[in-house]
Amino acid sequence: QVQLVESGGGLVQAGDSLRLSCAASGHPFVSYAAGWFRQAPGTEREFVGTINWNGASTYYAAFVKGRFTITRDNAKNTVYLQMDSLTPEDTAVYYCAAVWSYSDYPEKLPGYDYWGQGTQVTVSP
Repeated sequence: QVQLVESGGGLVQAGDSLRLSCAASGHPFVSYAAGWFRQAPGTEREFVGTINWNGASTYYAAFVKGRFTITRDNAKNTVYLQMDSLTPEDTAVYYCAAVWSYSDYPEKLPGYDYWGQGTQVTVSP
């Protein structure tokens, strides 16, 4: 069982940057692939990006357009989402997720088993 806790959300202005963290506990995080998702009010949760177990492989949704970067520090059991050039359209609750996997192709994972509670990101014009 893995517990995930996101942090780092907040209110920023358009064009600013923000780094979200996802701290894992309960099991060595090195055994898990991790993903980031987001959900804006009135919309369904959408995929943002994913990273494989050792950080060597990442995959992003098309709307990221090079603005977001996912990294991880397995020694700290933490995954990060660096978000640059934020726009008001990026306003959402951001969720971290994990699944046990040693695949080098995280974009092919069928789903995630563990989810955090989310952290709010609000981008003002």
